[in-house]
Amino acid sequence: MKFYLGTHATVWLAHAAVPLCVSHRRLKCRKALPRAAEAWILDSGGFSELSLAGRWETTAASYAGAAERYQREIGRLEWAAPQDWMCEPFVLERTGLTVAEHQTRTTGSFLQLCDLAPGVPWAPVLQGWARDDYLRHVEAYTRAGVDLRLAPVVGLGSVCRRQATAEIGRIAYDLAVTGVRLHGFGVKASGLQRYAGALASADSLAWSYAARRSSPLPGCPHKNCANCLRYALAWRARVVGLVEAKQAQGTLFAGSA
Repeated sequence: MKFYLGTHATVWLAHAAVPLCVSHRRLKCRKALPRAAEAWILDSGGFSELSLAGRWETTAASYAGAAERYQREIGRLEWAAPQDWMCEPFVLERTGLTVAEHQTRTTGSFLQLCDLAPGVPWAPVLQGWARDDYLRHVEAYTRAGVDLRLAPVVGLGSVCRRQATAEIGRIAYDLAVTGVRLHGFGVKASGLQRYAGALASADSLAWSYAARRSSPLPGCPHKNCANCLRYALAWRARVVGLVEAKQAQGTLFAGSA
């Protein structure tokens, strides 16, 4: 499983020696962009945008143009998330829409962005809340002419706040056995221990939250390590090591609990 380190420090693209996940909300503020030292993925920033505004204020055309610029100027972009619509209950309350409508809009965003910027490696995203929601979304993509089994990666949305549950493990494995290569958005160590075996890749910014509530590493001059590359790399190494150890032991959650 490939693990992308989430970061809000866009300058890390230039010198971090590990794959990164960076949000459009951070990159769009920069006039000059760094050249990537390693492969990275683009997050659309949808969770923040929908939580704050209850709708997408960023237009598809502007986002597509930005992604093309990032691909050209930063380089090494592996894939970009569409302007998907999360299905957490509080997000639904904010938008006033249903799970089904969020799924329809997520599928539509993927198709529209593929038309607007066909050279960008857009990744389809599955949204839902219950297991059957996600399976229905797979069917919706199929009806739209998108075979998710052929996609290099498919994002698994609306899981980061309940990833330690057995339910999410079962959903991930039920989707994985259909032949879909899943990417887990915002997966913490607790989630990886349950369903890393169902994922082709994952990302997380959880290190920053933990660092903000801890003392800085010895030798670090700052108040905390919430923006510290040294801390982030050490955290990532521990998480990757944990997953690799559990894979070797054959103790990763297998979707049957």
